[in-house]
Amino acid sequence: MLPRKFTAPDAFWRSAKIFNLFRAAMVVAVIVANWSMSPSSIFDVGDRTSLNWLSMAYLCLIAGYILCLRYRWPGFRILLGVQVGSDILFIVGVMHIGGGFQSGLALMLLPYLAAAGLISRGSTTLFHAAMASLALLGQQAYQYYFDAGKASDWFQVAMVSSACFATAWLAHRLASYATESEQLAARRGNELANMAQINRLVIQDVSDGVVVLDELGVVRQFNQQAERLLGHGMVAGRTLLREFSPEVARALAGWREGDSALAPDSNSNQRVRPRFMPVQVGSSATGTVVFLEDIERLQREAQQIKLAALGRLTANIAHEIRNPLSAIGHAAQLLAEDAQDPATQRLTQIIGDNTRRLNRMVQEVLDLNRRDRAEPVDIRLHDWLTRFVEEFCEVEGIKVIVTLDCPQGASARFDEGQLHQVMWNLCRNGWRYCSQQDGALSLTVGPLGDAWAIQVRDDGAGVASDDMVKLFEPFFTTDAKGTGLGLYIAREICAGNDSVLEYIPVSLGACFRITFPSRPA
Repeated sequence: MLPRKFTAPDAFWRSAKIFNLFRAAMVVAVIVANWSMSPSSIFDVGDRTSLNWLSMAYLCLIAGYILCLRYRWPGFRILLGVQVGSDILFIVGVMHIGGGFQSGLALMLLPYLAAAGLISRGSTTLFHAAMASLALLGQQAYQYYFDAGKASDWFQVAMVSSACFATAWLAHRLASYATESEQLAARRGNELANMAQINRLVIQDVSDGVVVLDELGVVRQFNQQAERLLGHGMVAGRTLLREFSPEVARALAGWREGDSALAPDSNSNQRVRPRFMPVQVGSSATGTVVFLEDIERLQREAQQIKLAALGRLTANIAHEIRNPLSAIGHAAQLLAEDAQDPATQRLTQIIGDNTRRLNRMVQEVLDLNRRDRAEPVDIRLHDWLTRFVEEFCEVEGIKVIVTLDCPQGASARFDEGQLHQVMWNLCRNGWRYCSQQDGALSLTVGPLGDAWAIQVRDDGAGVASDDMVKLFEPFFTTDAKGTGLGLYIAREICAGNDSVLEYIPVSLGACFRITFPSRPA
């Protein structure tokens, strides 16, 4: 297998640019030191000229490195190797001009080797140390054979070469440690980012409002429920709870003092019940999580539980009283056949009427269980409603025109028998309260978003505003002869068919709308 091509990350190239600036600064420092010191310090007049030419040539080379770093050519490792090699040649050249190892300039190699090892993450540090050692040995050999160097300088060469390898090894270890720390930090950063994302998702999915505060009371996180309960305008990291919601802030202060009193919130029409949990790291508290419970939602849930229990109870009672009720109705029929005087006939009629009313109520209670046994089918609303209006008018004895407006392509998925029951209930209520003139009762089908909807509308007195919130509650009725279960059962049947039955306020009369499931794309 061919070795995978190394691609240096952006951080490597940035470090190489900084190293190149350091290289240029060192050359400028050498030039300045060359002309600022007295001639007898290190270099004589002739050596200064040679050093200047060497420094100027090296500055030109550094300028070329700037272009290479800008265009990232020919490659990071190749370019770094060439740079370190030129650094070694420059320093050895300066050392040779200054008289060899006696000048002490060989130690300038160490910071270059250390910096190169850290930049390359330790992959070529020993190679750079070997290059420096070979250059030092070459310079000492030249000086020893051609410039009558001292034999004792070989010991210095060995010591400096050992220092180069030691520096390279130390840079390698530091680079390895830095790489491991960087990888660990990256993993920890990803884990923290994932945990933060999970926390946001969990907070958004909680049914209660959630507000996360720091130790100063500044809002750090919140979900949509909290925004709905407290009002819009919270900004994470900026909003102070005591300024945005003083009531909840007072409840928080009371909780910290041991008071568990609940506070209503005046920023919206809701009543909220706050709960507080401390966020602690070690023994010190670093913040608070505020859970906001919607009292209205809790009341609705309690009402649903109560209604469900009531439904099961009434269903059981209905089963138990149906047989005695049938016996009472049969006995009333027998008494009516033998009754001769008007008073007895009137009493038996009252018994029969109330028996039938009770039997109808029992049947409606038992129909509540039918919503779970719905068998939806595709219904072409135009043809189906045309037949329904004809049947309804014939059975109810309606002689006026009932308006029907339905497009040919309208369709719905609903249990056919249950749709018949719901529509009959709505139309019978509408006919009971309308003016019973032509067009007083109307059925209109139209698109609503990506679904179809039926509106049943009459021109009667409508529904009082106080009664709208109780319209679909069981056993609520404004008719002394009604059971109060018709609309409740109709809505439950619609829910069992993935549809929605709702009351639409209009300027004249009453309007009920059934929204069917969305049409497939």
